[in-house]
Amino acid sequence: MAPSFLSFKELRRRSRASFRTDHSTDGSSYDEQQSQDTTPTNGSITPPSITAQSDPGVPTQSKDLLQPPPIPANRPPPQPNSNRYSSVSGMAGLGSPALNGKTSLPQSQYAPRLTNIGENTWVSQKILLVNGTIGEAGQKAPEGTATVCRLDDGFPPTYWPVCESQFKALVYLMPGANRLRFDFSSPKLANSGTSNPIHSSYITVHMVPPMNSPPLQLAILLAKDSPGTFDAVPARIEKEGNNIETAIRKFRMAAYLWQAFTAEQMSRNKLGRRVFRFEEEWTTGTCNYRDREMGAMRSEARIHVIRSDKTLAEIRDLNLAQQNPDATKKGDLYGIAADALKNYFKPLPGQTQYVSVLLLDAHWDTNAKIVTGHAALGGNSGDLHMAIFGSHCLQSYPTSIEEVVPAFTDCTPTDTNFVANDCNEAGSSWEAANIGIGAHLHETGHLFGCPHQEHGVMLRDYVKLNRSFVSREGYSTRTKSKGGPVSQADECTWHRLDCLRFRAHPCFRLPNDPILNSDSSVQAWPVENGHVQITAATGVSFIEIYPEGDDLCHTWIEYPLENGSVQRNLTLTEQELRDKLPENKRRSKIKVCIKSHGGGNLDINDFHSLCSKASSIKLSFGKSAYRSDKLGFSQMEGSQPQEFIFTSATQKNRVLSRVVVYHGFALDGIEFFYDDDSSQLFGKRGGKPGGDTFEMDIRRGEYITGFFVRSGVWIDGIQILTSLGRKSPIYGNAHGGSPHTLLPPRGYTLCGVSGSCAAWVDGFSVIIAR
Repeated sequence: MAPSFLSFKELRRRSRASFRTDHSTDGSSYDEQQSQDTTPTNGSITPPSITAQSDPGVPTQSKDLLQPPPIPANRPPPQPNSNRYSSVSGMAGLGSPALNGKTSLPQSQYAPRLTNIGENTWVSQKILLVNGTIGEAGQKAPEGTATVCRLDDGFPPTYWPVCESQFKALVYLMPGANRLRFDFSSPKLANSGTSNPIHSSYITVHMVPPMNSPPLQLAILLAKDSPGTFDAVPARIEKEGNNIETAIRKFRMAAYLWQAFTAEQMSRNKLGRRVFRFEEEWTTGTCNYRDREMGAMRSEARIHVIRSDKTLAEIRDLNLAQQNPDATKKGDLYGIAADALKNYFKPLPGQTQYVSVLLLDAHWDTNAKIVTGHAALGGNSGDLHMAIFGSHCLQSYPTSIEEVVPAFTDCTPTDTNFVANDCNEAGSSWEAANIGIGAHLHETGHLFGCPHQEHGVMLRDYVKLNRSFVSREGYSTRTKSKGGPVSQADECTWHRLDCLRFRAHPCFRLPNDPILNSDSSVQAWPVENGHVQITAATGVSFIEIYPEGDDLCHTWIEYPLENGSVQRNLTLTEQELRDKLPENKRRSKIKVCIKSHGGGNLDINDFHSLCSKASSIKLSFGKSAYRSDKLGFSQMEGSQPQEFIFTSATQKNRVLSRVVVYHGFALDGIEFFYDDDSSQLFGKRGGKPGGDTFEMDIRRGEYITGFFVRSGVWIDGIQILTSLGRKSPIYGNAHGGSPHTLLPPRGYTLCGVSGSCAAWVDGFSVIIAR
């Protein structure tokens, strides 16, 4: 049979139909459109608040805007230094720029403008928080949807509400260059919902994972006989489940939100987008619906699932419940978790680990009206730095990026027949998400060494954590406010001091940080005229000043990096510090905390005492010597002060020839021998019989220039440093306490030792003179 030929017009019509059919299979399916929906917590649905509403206090959403726009075709990336281009508004079919971004078409005034990142930004985290605006100043604020697409389709498009021209989006990044397109669509703009959008901007973001910093480990802890489920209302259980797999997805997404929020806060404080990293594993992707449906594998944050040796009944004992006013063992859950983690990770001595733990067996006891199996605590147990928090708010967490905005705008009331209303501040689903995700981040801040602050996450600002991820807030049962558009000034924050601590923390260091492996210790040295000299090999970062009676820091001095250089030596006076305080606090006793860029810390509990005459000693030949700030607490039973000037410093014909260190699991004593066999003993001759001897090279004039000390409540270990650059072994416990390097400031030499001793040495400082 002879073939039948189609006309050109009919052929083009069929080709268009085929193109549209092929395009519909790239991920913009009905199922994906439904990915923005949430599951109600009591059987009713509260629509997300992403558009204009009839009542601004109760978020609703029009039917048109519930449907995401068709996915646009991919376009080539723009030229460097160009991050926005588009066609004239309203000109259908002209939305695609020419190759390499060269086009004569004017830019659309509705193309999204990103306000917190620029072209070729370098970041180190997987999920980036982006803020943007639509339209020009002075025009009517548009509302609609911002769509984020990867040009390589490595992650499905995500849709973000635009409220009064503002939008916020979470962007999933992969190592290397991430070429992204941002589109805006609205029913009120002509042709904005076509498959070829005309209101678009482009940007390239480079992601380099930091591999030279220790990760923040994520762990779910459960009892040895736990069923592996968490509290949730029946509707949630039916829709998404409450098993360990769902818990992993929710905890992972919460951790990504911590990371995105913290990186943005570091950037706003002009400290770079540095942030903690996670250990990762190759697993089924959980950050979007398409990965789950297709079984796509990705490198995602690893969640360790750890079984305790405790039973469910033991963990849910009311006497362990932190919120029980009559509990007799409120802090024991921290020890239980620490024991389980040490048994699981089996760290070697001196290996520091950072772990944030979700207690899966937290349970709302409807009879006692108390959350059992829960404690909100953060800190460290030796080298294990750990935070713990319960799972009683977990049902409200998002499991993927598509669920973030719905989770933070779901006003469904908390059903206390099944789940807890934590601290009477989780009266709705989105507020429960704030409490759970935010308070756990607060405890993780303690893990990183942050104390409570006067504002920010380390106070209780996490009750408004949602504002960092949504452009419109819903009705709040906590404040009884109607909600509305969110401004940056109203968002949750990290305190400036927390960000400064993060910059110096090992978990936040980047591969190009020059201070990565440097000695981080800080020392304070009283010198002439009541001055105190501060030395830090990695440079002084900031100083906190606490007048007596203040537990929170309200006054501090920063010493920022200038052209990459740090201030390794600085001189302080008492008056200078007092002048920084409010006038009514200037006569108080002051405590000073000094932080180095390398993460070191020195607390001077009484600055006046350190710089007063009490710290000086008159030598026999008329000169003055000065005691350094003391290490150790000198609080052991029977502790007695000890102090002497080296014989070699007072008698020129004496030469220090060897040092014998007595030690066991701590420092027992140090004996200094001279060339005439005379000696001076600091501490006791305990521990290892005969001690260990370190010989001095007297023919080359070698002498002691300082000590490296590990200390906490007492002196754990000590190392001798000499003028020839030699170092002895670390005698005692080489991994105990915190590290301190006692090297006198320039112009001074070590001439004696001071401190105290009980069963072993529990206080140590050196004496210096010119």
